[in-house]
Amino acid sequence: MLRVVVLSAHIAPESADRPDTCVVANFRDFERRTRVVQKEQDPIWNETLVWYLDAQPLDSSSYVTVELLDWISQGERSFGAASFSLASVAERPKVFITIKDQALRDSSLEATGNTITLKIAFTPFEVKPIQQPKKFECSKFVCCPVHAKDSEQEELVPRDRIGAGEIPLPTPKRDLGNKKQVFQVRVGIIECRQLQENNVKPVVKVSIADHVFRTRIRFGNNPFYDETFVQNFNEIPSQLFEEYITIQVMNSKALRADSLIGVFKIEIGLVYESPGHALIAKWLTLYHPTQLHTGLRGYVKVNLCVLGAGDRAPDAEKVAATEELENNILKSAVMPAARMITLQIYIYRAEDMPQMSEGIAYFRTLPEDLFGDYVDPSVEVNFAGRSLRTKVVYGDANPHWNQLMSFPMQLPSMCDLVKFTVLDGDQYGTSDILGTAFLSLSQISYTGAKVSDLSGFLPCFGPTFLTIYGSPSEFVSQGDPFAKQRLGSDDGVDYRGRILVEVNTNKEAIPNQTVESIPDEMVKRIERYLPRHQYGLCAVFYSATMLTNTKELIQFEVSIGNYGNTLDETCKPLPSTTQYSHAVYDGHRYYYLPWYDTKPMVAVSSFWEDVTYRIACFNTLQVVHGRLKRNLDALKAIRVATGPTTDVAWNRLQKELTEDCKKSFPALDMHTATVLDQQMQKLRTQLLQKIARAAISLRSTDPLQKLIAKAENWLNLIASIIPETQISLPDVVIWMLCDDTRVAYARVKPHKIMFSKAGPYAKGRLCGKTQTIFLKGAQSKGGYTPIPALLRVRMWLGRLADSAEWMKCCEGNIVVYAETYENQRKMHGIWGTKDLMDHPNFSDVTGQVSLPKDQFRLPNGWKWDGDWTVEPQRRLLLDTETNHTEVLEEVYENQIRKPGRTWKLATIPYSDMRGAPALAKGEMVCPSGWNVVEDWKVELNRAVDDAGWEYGVVIPPAEMPRAWIAAEKTYHTHRRRRWFRKRCRNLDSASREELMSTFLKLHSKKKADEEEVWEYASLYGWKFHLERRPNDVIRRRCWRRKLAPSVPSRVVPIFLLEGSLGMELQGLEKIKQRLTVKKQEEKVVEQTPSQNLLKMNTPLLFCVFKHPVYYQLRCYIYQARDLVGSGTKGSADPVAHVSFLHMSQCTKAISGTLHPCWDETLLFENILIYGDPRGTEQNPPVVALEFFDGPAGGHSEFFMGRTLCSPTVCLDLSQRRLPRLYRHAILREQAEAGHLLAAFELLLDKKDGSMGKHPPPPWMDGIYTIPKGIRPILRLMAIEILAWGLRNMKNYNLLAISSPNLQIECGGDYIQTPPIKNLQENPNFLINVYLMKVYLPIDDDYAPPIELKVVDHREFGYKPVVGQATIRAVSQYFCDPWEEGKSHNLPTRAISKLKMKERLSKVIQKPWWWRVPKPQKKAKEKAEEEEEEEQVDWWSKYYVATGDLAKSGGHYLERGFDSVKVYSCELEEVPEFHGLQDFCQTFRLYRGKVVDESFEDPMVGGEFKCDPYIKIKLGKKKIGDREEYIPNTLQPIFGRTYELSCSIPVEKDLKISLFDFDIFPPDDLIGDTIIDLENRLMSHYGANCGLPQTYCVSGPSQWRDQVPPTELLANYAFLKNMPPPEISDNGSKAVFLGKAYQLSNLEPKMPSHGLLGPAKERMALHILHTCRLVPEHIETRTLYSSIQPGIEQGKVQMWVDVFPESLGEPGPPFDITPRNPKRYELRCIIWNTKDVDLEDTNIFGDRMSDIYVKGWLEGLEEEKQKTDIHYRSLTGDGNFNWRFIFTMDYMPMEQICILTKKQHFWSLDETMHKVPPKLIIQIWDNDKFSADDFLGILELNLTSMPPPAKRPQQCTVKMLLEDHGRASPSSPFRHRKQKRTSLFVQKNMRGWWPCIVWEDDKPRVSGKVEMTLELLTDKEAEERPAGKGRDEPNMNPFLKVPERPETSFLWFTAPLKSLRFVIWQKSKWKILIFFCIVLLFFLFCAFIYSAPGYLAMKLINPMKEIHFNRRPRKRKHKAKKKHT
Repeated sequence: MLRVVVLSAHIAPESADRPDTCVVANFRDFERRTRVVQKEQDPIWNETLVWYLDAQPLDSSSYVTVELLDWISQGERSFGAASFSLASVAERPKVFITIKDQALRDSSLEATGNTITLKIAFTPFEVKPIQQPKKFECSKFVCCPVHAKDSEQEELVPRDRIGAGEIPLPTPKRDLGNKKQVFQVRVGIIECRQLQENNVKPVVKVSIADHVFRTRIRFGNNPFYDETFVQNFNEIPSQLFEEYITIQVMNSKALRADSLIGVFKIEIGLVYESPGHALIAKWLTLYHPTQLHTGLRGYVKVNLCVLGAGDRAPDAEKVAATEELENNILKSAVMPAARMITLQIYIYRAEDMPQMSEGIAYFRTLPEDLFGDYVDPSVEVNFAGRSLRTKVVYGDANPHWNQLMSFPMQLPSMCDLVKFTVLDGDQYGTSDILGTAFLSLSQISYTGAKVSDLSGFLPCFGPTFLTIYGSPSEFVSQGDPFAKQRLGSDDGVDYRGRILVEVNTNKEAIPNQTVESIPDEMVKRIERYLPRHQYGLCAVFYSATMLTNTKELIQFEVSIGNYGNTLDETCKPLPSTTQYSHAVYDGHRYYYLPWYDTKPMVAVSSFWEDVTYRIACFNTLQVVHGRLKRNLDALKAIRVATGPTTDVAWNRLQKELTEDCKKSFPALDMHTATVLDQQMQKLRTQLLQKIARAAISLRSTDPLQKLIAKAENWLNLIASIIPETQISLPDVVIWMLCDDTRVAYARVKPHKIMFSKAGPYAKGRLCGKTQTIFLKGAQSKGGYTPIPALLRVRMWLGRLADSAEWMKCCEGNIVVYAETYENQRKMHGIWGTKDLMDHPNFSDVTGQVSLPKDQFRLPNGWKWDGDWTVEPQRRLLLDTETNHTEVLEEVYENQIRKPGRTWKLATIPYSDMRGAPALAKGEMVCPSGWNVVEDWKVELNRAVDDAGWEYGVVIPPAEMPRAWIAAEKTYHTHRRRRWFRKRCRNLDSASREELMSTFLKLHSKKKADEEEVWEYASLYGWKFHLERRPNDVIRRRCWRRKLAPSVPSRVVPIFLLEGSLGMELQGLEKIKQRLTVKKQEEKVVEQTPSQNLLKMNTPLLFCVFKHPVYYQLRCYIYQARDLVGSGTKGSADPVAHVSFLHMSQCTKAISGTLHPCWDETLLFENILIYGDPRGTEQNPPVVALEFFDGPAGGHSEFFMGRTLCSPTVCLDLSQRRLPRLYRHAILREQAEAGHLLAAFELLLDKKDGSMGKHPPPPWMDGIYTIPKGIRPILRLMAIEILAWGLRNMKNYNLLAISSPNLQIECGGDYIQTPPIKNLQENPNFLINVYLMKVYLPIDDDYAPPIELKVVDHREFGYKPVVGQATIRAVSQYFCDPWEEGKSHNLPTRAISKLKMKERLSKVIQKPWWWRVPKPQKKAKEKAEEEEEEEQVDWWSKYYVATGDLAKSGGHYLERGFDSVKVYSCELEEVPEFHGLQDFCQTFRLYRGKVVDESFEDPMVGGEFKCDPYIKIKLGKKKIGDREEYIPNTLQPIFGRTYELSCSIPVEKDLKISLFDFDIFPPDDLIGDTIIDLENRLMSHYGANCGLPQTYCVSGPSQWRDQVPPTELLANYAFLKNMPPPEISDNGSKAVFLGKAYQLSNLEPKMPSHGLLGPAKERMALHILHTCRLVPEHIETRTLYSSIQPGIEQGKVQMWVDVFPESLGEPGPPFDITPRNPKRYELRCIIWNTKDVDLEDTNIFGDRMSDIYVKGWLEGLEEEKQKTDIHYRSLTGDGNFNWRFIFTMDYMPMEQICILTKKQHFWSLDETMHKVPPKLIIQIWDNDKFSADDFLGILELNLTSMPPPAKRPQQCTVKMLLEDHGRASPSSPFRHRKQKRTSLFVQKNMRGWWPCIVWEDDKPRVSGKVEMTLELLTDKEAEERPAGKGRDEPNMNPFLKVPERPETSFLWFTAPLKSLRFVIWQKSKWKILIFFCIVLLFFLFCAFIYSAPGYLAMKLINPMKEIHFNRRPRKRKHKAKKKHT
């Protein structure tokens, strides 16, 4: 990271007159810009510009260019530039280099006369060691932002900007540890854009882990929210960081099943790993999880922040929107991208799945016939938040699944880890987790981006086995201490099987994940990868130390997979366990196993795949990496850049690197090599060759920093190709067993101990070498967690064909024994085999398993070497007195009587406490080597009578009373008394080591006597001893028979010991029956036959050493610092316990300190270390130190920490060099708890007298001190102390602090102040200056801290320590007395009141309202100025300072007004003011534990909305405005000024608290901040009142201090002991500190506002600005809460002025009342619509719509208005002439609308919202019997409106698009830039605008609307009234009723008209034709109906005759008529 701090600049007057300047810095083509400083000739920024270098370092050619620009000219004018070489910066990393007054030059390289001052620092990238993939790392996150990298790789890495989908490197952060901590997660939802649905009411659902929140419901596709949600957690970081933040955008109008619009998921850990622990103003891409093919569903803008204790929240408001908004887009891993592939995971089979019979405790309680003996395994695979599961194979420990899992994935992948979880149980029921494994995609693929010439490859893996780890099988139950390992949270403990996996990638993408079966031909193909080879594993245990006091038998088990596991039934028994041993006291504190010259061994043979090639490559690369790192460290240690040392170091690095890179890897077997093997071999070979060529091309003459940068780059490249994921061998697991119970373990990676014939580089680093292993146990919660055991083991792993190599590494002689114990019992004084009960005649060491000598059978390839011999196992017979220097012997004298009789000796006259017979006290003989210190006496210090008797009654069948009392009663029948004596070991006799050697007969060939072969015990289960005692009834002796290989073999015979040494497998049934009976009788857990077979059939292996090697260890323990005390007291009495192998000692206890200085040397003499001294020199044993609070000899309860150190080994004393004290970190509960300064050296003692030449250090006061040469050199120094007083002392033990004094300690000396008589009245000390003389080290690294303690003097002499502090960095106060003296820095206001009043009287004559006379101006100009005056206020100055010039209003800068300095932190945190503690420094006083403790109670937050108000407390005075709270806001603007009076120092702390208003008190505290007014008043920097830029007598920059600038300057000179300033009367000239000033140069151009004061005062103010005093400022203070300590609760911007009352009244305060919005009226006239989509179809198939228009302002959805309906529009045209009228409260300077409304109907207060002035117009289709249809939407920002089209043909979708820089097609910002106007400026607009809908992720014009938009002020609206719609007053303008077509009507309101226009007009001819056809049809029907009758009548004519007869009559009738 490169930091450039731009401090200040000077601009020559001839260049410009008070310009507005900014600085632009360029580094590697990336620019950073400071803010603009207005109107300054000497601008001051103090602003830091940062470039993240990632892993690319600086070199000598790196430089940074800085240019000073004039802001007004917008970059066209430059004041000059300068380039700075970064070579010197790179040489001194983490150190700021100051460059003062650097001359600036123009483009012609000529000096411009301008200068700039900078600070530059470089923080190098720290290379982390190669580790196994962690459970949680940044590269596995689901999502990833798109960032541009500000760095480039050196030579091999081309400069390339990161594109979409790459992962930003995390910023450096503190180590969080693995304990519960407080975190706060904040999610801010700002707005959404381009939601891919129409007519939506979106709501955002936020899920933080399991906590769900929702925003308010908005309208439209681009809703604005600005809501924040907060959730607090108290979790372990690794667990919390795996939780997700899920953001779902949902449509509240849709059904629940279809409501999801889009979702985005991101892990909390990714947010925390981001720079600043936050993602600010990021656009999240939304997708539909089940419809990925639909693509992007929209965007949501968020602020995400995860804060821990001590983290500061970034300022979201200061994150400027970059022009390229693509860089702020976060894309999800599962989103479709330009290249989608399919990740294919083949799950073939598994082996060694844990069987239930192994002991899953829960299933032991169930019937065996219900579940059987096997598991029901399945595998679950998790990737990118998705999971798939294989089928369940029932009842099979070696299942075959043969299934393929396919996951969609994009390239590059943002997900890294694939998690494999093996489950046991039904697929649809509850399943138990058996174990987990992880696969990192970044380690099985290569992108090819790091090195330009190397091509990458897609993820591929296997087919090979993945090893599954979990908790041990016997612990899988409730209360499992290894539950985290089983669930995958931590590294697994035990081997749980392997699964055969293959990973491949398919370039064809799939939409969703699938599971399918693998074809048989593919299953057969993998067989060629699975041939097995036999491996041998051997381990020699050299020592087991630091054990706890345990009485159980201890042994160790070594296993690899199931081979060697004593709980496994599937493998043959192997000699995988050591011999049982008893722990022996080491003489001080710990215990160890007394192996000495006979070291136990184990040998395990196993069958695995051939992975030697992969391990050889892995080890080779690690050696190359390690050698390069060592040479690089040596190169970095060079301080002189040029010289022979650099040449030698670089030549060595270059030579070794080229040699290493040219070494070839082992040959690859193409028959069994996987694709990943081939790709990695190619990649590794090419990369090493390229590095070798690059190394050869460099020379030592190149700059040192360039060489270091190149080497670091090579180191990183080699580290990236080291990981090898296809090592299918399981880890070697070492278990510690106590009575067959597993209590501790350790895992050893196989590659570390694997042998390879490829060469020394290819074999493991610890292969055949002694290493130190720390066993782990189940961690307890808090308190002292001891190390279970510290082992020194030599291990070897390799092919059996190479086992001969093991013999070259093995030290000592290997012997193999068969062992059995002969057991006898004494009956009637005769020893025999009768009545042994359940114990066999010959058994194992436990006495449980029968092992007759004649039943042993030899394994294949072995023969007996001699006959059975008796060998007493003296290591098992070491008694409890071993290594003790003092023993208390006891015996009980017993007497009995019958009632009424006298007391007499009992049957057992003397016994132990339990009543077992014991020797009489007179018969007890003091052993040799011991002296009796106190003779026998009766114990009287307990509940006994005066003679020591205690009495009881025996109730048969008991033999002893159950209870004893001290008073004798007549019914008592038994009494006893305790005799004891003390004896001590004779220290003048043989040493402890000699006694141990004599007892164990080390290195002795003398055979044991007959009496020594038996071991005795009182009862079975009791510990055996060698010497016979009267009460012993059990004895045994050990028979051993040596085994030897029968024939020579290339394979080491110890690897051929698998199988049986005792009985054959036919005897298993008998064993099972006997164990079953025993289980029924004794109710013990049944052990499987194979477990017992292992115990009785495995031989014992030992490595015997002939001669020991003696050493002497010298521990130089100087001091410890920063220890953590207990919570009950603030100090401690630290003591250090030092353990080394089988010895331990302790230091003296230092009382009452957390920084003890022991200055002590501990000598460990005659240390026996077996083996080659050269091996000890390479891998020495570690020295373990544990620190406790308590006396050295007492019982220490409180554990303070532990550290492990490696000693320096010296084998040749003639070449001995004294070691140097080093700093060693002290750890407690995985956290740093201090550090230790110590040195350790291990000297070889050859016993030839050479050690006498190196005598021990001087003996002083009973201890060895640290000798000269190691002990720091001391010198006499004086510490001068200004003790001012005590502040804010809290009560101690419920009592107030009354009379305290201060104690100051350093280096063993201390002084103290007199007590303060009354702390409440005067908290200052009576005497302030003290001088303490003390001897301190010359080297600052060894300097002790200064401890401050406050002691309260109370009644009766009680003096408790009520507070303490530690000053660690003493060097910061060092000053050389021989330097030239400097004046003391005193507070600026510390002068007499009289002098100040005299000086003040000179100025009082001029009132504050005094103005300079100005000429009269015209009325028009005066009106304009008054209007501008109204626009310019204090907030204008504020917004100018924050860089938001648009909100400043008017012509603020042009008129020459001042700006104010805005600090982003507290004023005391500004570096240039040194915490305002230049007068005296404030130290916090602590009590008890000085570390933060985690809270146990979880804290749950919610939606972070509050009703804040301010409460101020100063002393006992309180001011609050509870009734004036601001409702429902997160960003309240108070704008209030408060005035209080106080008395300093009694009332010095100003506490500003923000509370959340509640209806019913008490109110909730949001947070508070405390300001020390005393520091501000006493500081030289004038922090009591900031200096403005100019001296004005009125206006927004009016002078407000009590005294004018001239008096301030004179006061400053007086206090600094400087000559007074000389200022002319007219103020045009001044001289100060020998420098002349001209006012004309300082003020080349007068501001136009005309508010300046007298010239003399202005000149004084200009001079004051050169004194670096505090300017007029606004500080940003962080709010904290005691409920959530360390977590920021918000920030408050404010300033404080402190005015002493003695100096008179201060100036008038600024008016900071918040701005009020202006009322505007927006009139929107909807004239017409055109080309509207036609949604309905009539009965004739014509498209039509019933169109109406709806409109509202953003945030006022409930006040929406709509036009009348244009019915039956057949062309998409609509006519309305309808007026919308909207009122809004608008703030012109901020360009936002203020809305106040209640969120809910039950809300008490209205919530103020700030929303952009946006008009939303929608076109709808009216439906009467269904929901209306949405046709289109138009959203117009009134401050940035696209110009309307004059004609509808010109109205397109391009009108609505904006240009935001380069963007991809899927971006919401890919538009063409158009000219935009503001309606607030233009006031009136008319034209056509398009309405759009979204189809296929693209906008389409769905209609066009003609509108008139008119904006009026409130006053103008009253003058020109208008009604809504066409209501009265219908004017301005008058709206006529639209002339719509006759077809536009509602059909059921005019049915006849509907018939006319719907039917008749459209189909009149069709209707007429229809009726004609109907008429003709009816006529035809009538004809058809009547035709038959008519024809019949015609044919028959029945009426003919009748007609004929009547004819004459008719004629007559007719004649009559005619006549008539």
